[in-house]
Amino acid sequence: MSVKVAKSAGFCFGVSRAVEMVENASAQGKRVVTLGPIIHNRHVVSKFDSMGIQVIGKPEDATPGSTVIIRSHGVSKAVQEMLQSRDVEIVDATCPFVKRIHGIVAKAEEEGRLPIIMGTRSHPEVEGIAGWCTDCRVFESAEELKSWIDQEQISPDLPVCMVSQTTSTEISWKKSVQIAKKQFTNLKIFDTICRATEFRQKEAADLSQTSQAMVVVGDAKSSNTGRLAMICRERCEKTVLVDNASELDPNFFCGVSNVGITAGASTPAWIIKEVNKTMSEFVNADAVQEENFAELLEQSIKTLNTGDKVLGIVTGIGNTEVQIDLGTKHAGYIPYDEVSADPSVKPEDILKVGDEIEVFVVRVNDQEGTVQLSKKKLDGMKIWDEMAAFAEEKATVEGVITEENKGGLVATVKGIRVFIPASQSGVAKGGDMAGQVGKTVKLKVTEVNRARRRVIGSIRAVTSEERKANQEKIWAEIEEGKKYHGTVKSLTSYGAFVDIGGVDGMVHVSELSWNRIKTPADVVKVGDEIDVYVISFDAEKRKISLGYKTAEMNPWNQFMMNYNVGDVVDAKVVKLMTFGAFAEILPGVDGLIHISQIADKRIGKPEDVLAEGQDVKVKITDVDAENKRISLSIRALLEPVAEEAEAETEEVAE
Repeated sequence: MSVKVAKSAGFCFGVSRAVEMVENASAQGKRVVTLGPIIHNRHVVSKFDSMGIQVIGKPEDATPGSTVIIRSHGVSKAVQEMLQSRDVEIVDATCPFVKRIHGIVAKAEEEGRLPIIMGTRSHPEVEGIAGWCTDCRVFESAEELKSWIDQEQISPDLPVCMVSQTTSTEISWKKSVQIAKKQFTNLKIFDTICRATEFRQKEAADLSQTSQAMVVVGDAKSSNTGRLAMICRERCEKTVLVDNASELDPNFFCGVSNVGITAGASTPAWIIKEVNKTMSEFVNADAVQEENFAELLEQSIKTLNTGDKVLGIVTGIGNTEVQIDLGTKHAGYIPYDEVSADPSVKPEDILKVGDEIEVFVVRVNDQEGTVQLSKKKLDGMKIWDEMAAFAEEKATVEGVITEENKGGLVATVKGIRVFIPASQSGVAKGGDMAGQVGKTVKLKVTEVNRARRRVIGSIRAVTSEERKANQEKIWAEIEEGKKYHGTVKSLTSYGAFVDIGGVDGMVHVSELSWNRIKTPADVVKVGDEIDVYVISFDAEKRKISLGYKTAEMNPWNQFMMNYNVGDVVDAKVVKLMTFGAFAEILPGVDGLIHISQIADKRIGKPEDVLAEGQDVKVKITDVDAENKRISLSIRALLEPVAEEAEAETEEVAE
């Protein structure tokens, strides 16, 4: 029989770091307590208990002067603030990967997004994450997420941010993401599964697929250990979960020729070693895999070389440098001037203790055991990598126009100068190039030359792409009567051309106004934004006929809605005829004042009393809606006055 132990079995980085923090604090003679079990393993907790390290259940249990260690699962913001209000020293052993999720959900809520957390509700890690926002939703499966969406009839427009418990399975997470992508149109997804967890689960899956029996070592209360057991059982029916070697049953392995062993992230190396040793004893294995278990207790001593890119954890921010734990025998540090390319940025503005960052190895001093690092150099290298990727993928990026020169424009994209030739600026020849300075624009990176540190971009490529996409959308959805908001592009003697979002349509001069106009310029000018509707279109010839005037704009309709027979209105005499005068009530609506209605006495011709352009007060005496004719009278307003005058004269005579 052969026995194989998974390389990833045992403590993960976060757990190893938390245990080390407890041991270091205890070694300094401090009165140490942990807020909750430091990890989900009773053997480790028991060991610490024997060292005088107690477990407390809530912040109020911490006595003044003690050192409180926050476990790797992390805590809510409220718990952290409560601890800060007490007279205790706080050592935050929250896994950096979990800490990152706290920041994500807190920022999401600031942006008005609803955080959705995929994980086990009762798990301390999930409870801690949920405590960094005031409102969130926690789902334990993709099916539960789908049920919530359907039952609550959640709007697709709801802004959502989605994260996962670090120990979730990749399969469950991907199912949940697919459901969310189908439902939400305003969705931000953060894949927060710990890569170490993902690798551990993949290795367990591969090992269980080729093994006749699997042993999963760890505390049954541990979430990640439980998931490992589930993954193994799906591929190997003969799977057993044991807390330690004493729970192994020799009869379980009868008839088995090869066994695989894996362990949860909270399982100490000595327990894994004990299980492996016990297996070799009672199965009389022919070839039990020899493992260097010292590597599971301590991180491997890595070889560092100048020019390497390495991951590290910020452990302190001093007056002149930032201390970094690289997981090696070397002490890493970043001088302040190597933190950022922006001299105005302070290290504490962008870094905090516990952050995981990638850095560039500048110098290794094996004699002193130190490594000089640079974040600035790596950031610069990454940006140029990004620029090359943008060019290769033809991606659209945002930049700010910083200057105009003879050849075109200069934009800044992620701190890099990007030259945009005039022909690619999107500004018409002779147009206002200087007016673009200060604007945020979308552009494509078309050429990157690292050696010459030269980048060329194009705004025109983006606008052309967007215009083409808009054209296809318009032609796919166009129909008679459909309304569009467009911009007047040009004027001719016979009409106006209007851009309705990538496609030009023509509004004939007869469709611009209900009134008689000499030219389209009497109604609109280039650059005006107007609402139009489709009268007809020819998709084959790519022609669209648009209308601008509407029934609501019809002067006659306006008259009928606002005026009645008997109304007294102000009008303007616009034309004199032998039989009377035409007076304008509204632009486009005239009424006739018959010669008999101009004065309270007989007159020879209208011009004896009226003149064109004269403002008069008239009474509407009749409206012929069918023939659109209006009768007006000035006399009707004069007769009552004359009658009143006669009456007054008679009274005086009496």
